[in-house]
Amino acid sequence: MHLAAFLIAGNAAHSQVLWRHPDSSPGGFLKLDYYARIARTLERGKFDLLFFADRLAVSTRFGGDHRYGVGHGDQDATRLDPLPILGALAALTSRIGLGATRSTTYSQPYSLAREFATLDHLSAGRAAWNVVTSVNQGEANNFGLRQSLSHDARYDRADEFLDVAHQLWGSWAPEALLLEAGSGRYANADLVSAIAHSGPYFNVRGPLNIPASPQSGPVIIQAGSSQRGQDFAARWSEVVFGIQPDLPRMQRFYQDLKGRAAKFGRKPDDIKVLTAMMPFVGRSRAEAEEKRARHNALVDPIVGLSTLSSHMNVDFSGYALDAPIADLEVAGMQGLFSLIRELSSERQLTLADIGRMYASGVLVPQVAGTAGDIADWMTHIVAQQGADGFVITPVHLPHGFDDFVDLVVPQLQRHGQFRQDYQGDTLRSYLQA
Repeated sequence: MHLAAFLIAGNAAHSQVLWRHPDSSPGGFLKLDYYARIARTLERGKFDLLFFADRLAVSTRFGGDHRYGVGHGDQDATRLDPLPILGALAALTSRIGLGATRSTTYSQPYSLAREFATLDHLSAGRAAWNVVTSVNQGEANNFGLRQSLSHDARYDRADEFLDVAHQLWGSWAPEALLLEAGSGRYANADLVSAIAHSGPYFNVRGPLNIPASPQSGPVIIQAGSSQRGQDFAARWSEVVFGIQPDLPRMQRFYQDLKGRAAKFGRKPDDIKVLTAMMPFVGRSRAEAEEKRARHNALVDPIVGLSTLSSHMNVDFSGYALDAPIADLEVAGMQGLFSLIRELSSERQLTLADIGRMYASGVLVPQVAGTAGDIADWMTHIVAQQGADGFVITPVHLPHGFDDFVDLVVPQLQRHGQFRQDYQGDTLRSYLQA
């Protein structure tokens, strides 16, 4: 199986009480040493990659004001730019893949292609790009748009963006760089090509001003769960990150996404589906359950509803907390909102209940048990074609991955479910091994 670590360069992760946890380092998320320790732990655990989720605004949708999210420390209260952090981590690690989120709505293909080609060179082929289309009004407000793009328009732009970026990464043939000091030939210009792209959203001449990188472009990560989002993922992604609360939903998502690969000329195994999980590891099941209860006791539903409002681009402050969630059309994360509506109906949840679930982990399943219990659960999910691996999300940091790496990973290795060491020289080769 494959393993990735989910991070935000800030105070939270999927857990929005992470910064409040007694085992977290207060303010550590503003320091490089914090991320260096996390990355070294994950590399010791032979993780395929770590990646930083990102957004380009504080939460402003709930109550029409930033005070709720910033005041309570929700998922968007602080987000450092992940790419400079990854540049530093490239020098402090040697094997683990390094992923950053960048938006196709608020970036330009040429500058983004340069950023990830640079990271791929400096990391010797470990770069990954988590592609997002950006959903909320707060981001639109920060980039001069009166309203965010519609759902389909975001994906139309993203399709063209990925096409241009891949053309730019391919504009230098791998053998184009010569560096023949004696003859003065720097490169074979016949092997460097302009792309001359002209489309509805972008006009880019090229070529890129960076030679071909070790992976000829980063590994592409995506997390779309709407119908259009899954088509986009099936066309472009090498890693798809999913949030599903139980095995039947994991299986449906897995089969649906893999089944779309053929219409884009790809094989199902070209796409690795990694489902999110939040582990609570104990020496006994009782200890693990106590850890989970201690974490969840910190939850305030308003924190979750602030982030939910941001994700869905809907202000939930005007709805009754003790009533079921309204049947709304959302402009934001449509696949995730469909899941919320399903769970609300099945479990008779109120809006406050959804807020608590969202604050504790954004619907990511919490798995509590001994190292053996958790390894068995993961093995079962993969065996039943619920996933090709997992995105592990922490409940405190910078030590939040320690128990998983020191206790769960060895269990997986002993049973032949996970690598003993890295196989290959690049992130893409790990995923294909």
